[in-house]
Amino acid sequence: MEDKVKICILLDIYENLLTEKQRELLNDYYNNDLSLSEIAENEGITRQAVRDNLKKGENNLLEYESKLSLMKNMQDREKLASDIEKILEKIPNIDESQLEKIKNTLNKMI
Repeated sequence: MEDKVKICILLDIYENLLTEKQRELLNDYYNNDLSLSEIAENEGITRQAVRDNLKKGENNLLEYESKLSLMKNMQDREKLASDIEKILEKIPNIDESQLEKIKNTLNKMI
């Protein structure tokens, strides 16, 4: 998984565990696609301070994931649900409405 995508997912999962400043800076950099210079100008701090705060926030996210594994568990559940759907679709003469109900239930479990 690309590092940027990984950080975006981790930010969605663990954002409330970060400081408000880390959350804002990571959100601006990863979700709003602002450059370090743009963020520094908006925040009235140096580009290096932005970089340091981003690095600290990224490290916090990675540490939370290493301890809690919420992203990994979510990905495992998504893979399992996908595998179950593929198996169900191979069952001959399966009722389409029942198949849709099962798929919906699997998606709710994710």
